[in-house]
Amino acid sequence: MVTVPDAPHQPARLLSRTDIPGPRRAVVKIGSSSLTRPDGHLDETALRVIADQVAELIKQDWDVVLISSGAIAAAMGPLGLDARPTDVPTQQASASVGQALLAGAWSAAFGAHGRISGQFLLTEADVIRPETYRNVRTALEATLELGVVPVINENDTTATHEIRFGDNDRLAALVAQLLGADLLVLLTDVDGLYTKNPAEPDAERLSVVEDFAALVDVNVGSVGSKVGTGGMVTKLDAAHHAATTGTATLLTSAATFAEGTAGQDVGTFFPAQQGRRRSRLVWLRYATRGAGRITVDPGAAEALRGRRRSLLAVGIAEVEGAFPAGVPVDIAAPDGEVIARGLVGYSSEDLRAMAGLTTKELRERMGDRFGRSAVHRDDMVMISSPVADAAKQAKAASEEE
Repeated sequence: MVTVPDAPHQPARLLSRTDIPGPRRAVVKIGSSSLTRPDGHLDETALRVIADQVAELIKQDWDVVLISSGAIAAAMGPLGLDARPTDVPTQQASASVGQALLAGAWSAAFGAHGRISGQFLLTEADVIRPETYRNVRTALEATLELGVVPVINENDTTATHEIRFGDNDRLAALVAQLLGADLLVLLTDVDGLYTKNPAEPDAERLSVVEDFAALVDVNVGSVGSKVGTGGMVTKLDAAHHAATTGTATLLTSAATFAEGTAGQDVGTFFPAQQGRRRSRLVWLRYATRGAGRITVDPGAAEALRGRRRSLLAVGIAEVEGAFPAGVPVDIAAPDGEVIARGLVGYSSEDLRAMAGLTTKELRERMGDRFGRSAVHRDDMVMISSPVADAAKQAKAASEEE
């Protein structure tokens, strides 16, 4: 019988590359571009190389969980597709073919080392809803305890929203948080973060990133490969998420995976942040999506951004969606940019009736219980990301040229 610890594993909060070696708990994410050939077929040689390296880490008493992209990409060749399909039905059908091919390839690769791999197909909801979050953690802990290598992918066969807007970088960061991983490894076809396009002669690799706000001067781009859904922006957002929740990140190529986990200066290292953040705000910031949207007027947007005020009904310009009180909602500025997320104090129906009214007017017209804030500042987290800010600046600069 497998015994699963009641308390979640606590990350070691690695602060430098020299802290990496030694038995660790790691989540390793492999992108589609690292697992497929240019013709769209699964690159089983590349997959076996990664499995060889993971098996070596397990020999050193590491716990390793794989987040493997490539289900849709693996099906492109067999289905005769020249590029990743863009419509959801074809993506789902491709995933049904490719997931079986991918799982079989990982099973064979780890079988060569006498190890068993187990497949987990997850959706975003599985790792953000409290009732399923605990079930996923228990299943993964039990799998690791049995010596099985968990291989996780999004359930692209039945998912819709996840395929169109999700990416496995975010899933990897969520799993790292769920398991209390010491290290998140993001393997891609680029050997680290550069100051500009690595193809340019004056591009410089950034060995360590301690301050994400400093990336505002780095052209991180935003476009992924033709077989993937992410890009450098999603990887940096994942690293930011991981650092905030105590997990260090190594962004590197599959070719330098072994060197990176040995503590050598390859790729880009993002140390874990010290200190602890309130778990509810971390959950709001990284794990949830808004059940609806509240657009505020310019004055309210400024109060939220600059003065960390609660959101009052008088500052609400529009309410989108149907939702009850107590759920997370996105709060957007007049230009549509989501600037915060919070637990709303009223239902969407009530908020529409309250919008634009002062506290005094609310109490007079609707009763005393409507005199509270729409979203209290203690139940709100700002969404502005230094990574996203850098991407926006890069996009604006490219449009000016």
